[in-house]
Amino acid sequence: MKNILVFCSANDLEEKYMSSAKELAQLIPQNGYGLVWGGSNVGVMKLIASTVQENGGKIIGVSMELLKAKARVGADEMIITKDLSERQVTMLERCDAIVALPGGIGTLNEISAMLEMKKHHVHNKPCAILNTDNFYEGLKTQLKKMNQEGFLTQPLEEMLFFGDNVQDIIAFINQKLHT
Repeated sequence: MKNILVFCSANDLEEKYMSSAKELAQLIPQNGYGLVWGGSNVGVMKLIASTVQENGGKIIGVSMELLKAKARVGADEMIITKDLSERQVTMLERCDAIVALPGGIGTLNEISAMLEMKKHHVHNKPCAILNTDNFYEGLKTQLKKMNQEGFLTQPLEEMLFFGDNVQDIIAFINQKLHT
C-alpha cells in the first residue's frame, strides 16, 4: 500500500480548514492509500487520523520525544523519533507522496524541508499544497518570484503542485503515483 504524508496543524481551526482536512482524510483510504502524519491526537491531526481510520485506512504516526505525550493511542503504527530532523527523515521514508494542509510554522518548516530534500535528489516524491481559501497565496507568489529570478534549481512546477481543493490534490497524487 502506498502512503500519503500529510502535514497539518495540531490546532482546532475554522470550519473551512477542518472540512477540507476531513474531506482529504476520507479520500485517502477511498483511493487506496494509507496515512503518514505527525502522530498527535489533537486538532487537525486528530481529525485527519480519526477520519482515515473510520474510513478503513491505515495510519502511521511519526512523533518525537518532545511530543510523545500527545501521540495518538490506537494508531496502526506509532514511531517516536529523538528530534525534528529524525522525524522528517522517517516521515519521508514511510511515504510515497506529500501534502501540506494550511498550518503554522511547523507545517511550513516540514514542507520546506521536503522541498529542500527534493532539490538535492534525496527523493522525487510528488509534493502538493492544499491552498484552501487562498491560504498559501503569499507562499505561492514568493516561490514564483524565486523561480523567475533564478533562485530555484528546478522549475517550480516540477517541485510542487498547488491545489485549490481536495479533488485537485487527489487527482495530482493519483496521476503521479499511477503513471
